[in-house]
Amino acid sequence: MTIMRLKMLAACAVAIVTLHHPASALEMPKGEVILTVTGPNLEHPNSKNVAVFDLEMLEKLAGRTGTMETPWTSGKVTFTGPLLRAVLEAAGAHGKSMKVRALNDYAADVPMEDAMTLDTMLATRMNGNTMSVRNKGPLFLIYPFDSTPSLFNEKYFSRSVWQIKQIEVSE
Repeated sequence: MTIMRLKMLAACAVAIVTLHHPASALEMPKGEVILTVTGPNLEHPNSKNVAVFDLEMLEKLAGRTGTMETPWTSGKVTFTGPLLRAVLEAAGAHGKSMKVRALNDYAADVPMEDAMTLDTMLATRMNGNTMSVRNKGPLFLIYPFDSTPSLFNEKYFSRSVWQIKQIEVSE
């Protein structure tokens, strides 16, 4: 067999294995898990049938920083974190709605449209510091009140969950 034929056979074998066993796009967390994403059709689970994230994984995703006033803070505060849509894309989560659940089991129903059309973020930092549970962390769903003032109302306030632990995506 010629070297060219061997290379072609090797390339075909790699292609077949890749097609049957696609690589997971989501790595395993190295630190403490702070977010679990669940749903019936996750494309990138990294732990059984769920996607779990640590702080480092979340902070590597596409994100934003926004300085704004909120009903829950004093004066202008700067929030930083991954865009909610980037987190959902990393998990391969698709659906029509989400239930965003806090550590105390409070939950809010959030339309998937909020993640896809608005620059909503899962804030991991407030004024540059990681957010402790005492200060609404580890994650806080923040709407872009700074760039879209029309969102500053009770409808979006009720969806702005803090101390987030889980996002359940549904059809």
